[in-house]
Amino acid sequence: MELNLSAVKAFVLDVDGVMTDGSVLVDSNAEPLRIFNEKDGHGLRMAALNGYILGVITGGHTEAVRKRMTAYGVPYENVILHARDKCKLLAEFCERFSLRPEEVLYMGDDIPDIPALKYAGIGAVPSDAVEEAREAADVVSPFGGGRGFVRWTLELVMKAQGRWEFDVKKYEKMF
Repeated sequence: MELNLSAVKAFVLDVDGVMTDGSVLVDSNAEPLRIFNEKDGHGLRMAALNGYILGVITGGHTEAVRKRMTAYGVPYENVILHARDKCKLLAEFCERFSLRPEEVLYMGDDIPDIPALKYAGIGAVPSDAVEEAREAADVVSPFGGGRGFVRWTLELVMKAQGRWEFDVKKYEKMF
């Protein structure tokens, strides 16, 4: 199947297993802590600077995730926590931004992501995604979750569209 990378206008992703390796540390107050890959985060910043619409749909519930994702350029209101029906939330995201499903690339890694992976024009998963998600995806990255998967996926699209460029002045204004 040939991917229509030129149609992508938005990137929407899960967090655990996508931006992270799926591990969760717990602090002394039983609050979950996650480790993010800064190369993945920089890729999101590059996508934001290049005008892509960014969104997060995660079952996670901590405001720390929202803060981290906004630091990467995802608008606060586009970070959806406590997600249960990710496909429904992705459809609502598309409606809010007048996007057709084929204009969205969704990144997920596990069974709850499968309907959204199938709904989006392109569904991408990390190399360590569960088997069912890999089978549902259009793209399986050679990189694992939290280990460069997001960056690789963003670069794949932006390079295909001729939009992988770094403008220091824009970058400094945004961050």
